[in-house]
Amino acid sequence: MTWAHFWALVATLNGEATQKSCQRLAVELSQRPVSDIIGFAECHAEALYLLDQEKFGTLPVVDLTARDGRPFPQSSDGFLYTRCAVVAAGQSVWESVFSDVDKFAPYTSTEYDAEWLLYVPDRAYELATGGEWDRSTRYSFESYSNRDGWPDLRN
Repeated sequence: MTWAHFWALVATLNGEATQKSCQRLAVELSQRPVSDIIGFAECHAEALYLLDQEKFGTLPVVDLTARDGRPFPQSSDGFLYTRCAVVAAGQSVWESVFSDVDKFAPYTSTEYDAEWLLYVPDRAYELATGGEWDRSTRYSFESYSNRDGWPDLRN
C-alpha cells in the first residue's frame, strides 16, 4: 500500500477515530485484498513510530493538572492514543507536527480518544478472512520503542 492510499483511507475517518468511524474503515478495508490490510497496518505502525519522540511524549496533557497544580504527564498508553489521534486527524496534521510541536499538543487532550484506530487492521483482517490475525509489523507502535526519538533511552 502506498502512503497516498493509506492517507486516503485515513481521510474517511473525517478527523476522528471513534468506534463507529473505525468500524466503517475496517469494513471498507476488509473489502480489499489482504495485502492491502497488511499494507495499511504497516503504514499505520510506521506513522505512529515516527511520532514516538521525546518532544511529543513529554508534553503534558493539556486539560489536566496534578493536585499540586503541576502539569499532568501523558502515560505510555495515553501517548499512544494521542499519536493515533494525530494520525486520524490526517496527513496534513501529521506532517505539520514534526516542524511545530505546538500542533501536537492539542491532541493530548482527554477529549481525544483514538484508541479504536489501533484495532482497524485486526478487525479488517477478521472480516476479510474469518480468522484472527496474529500480526507483527516492521515498526513497533508502542510508546518509547523509537530509540532515535528518545535519545536518553538508548542503551
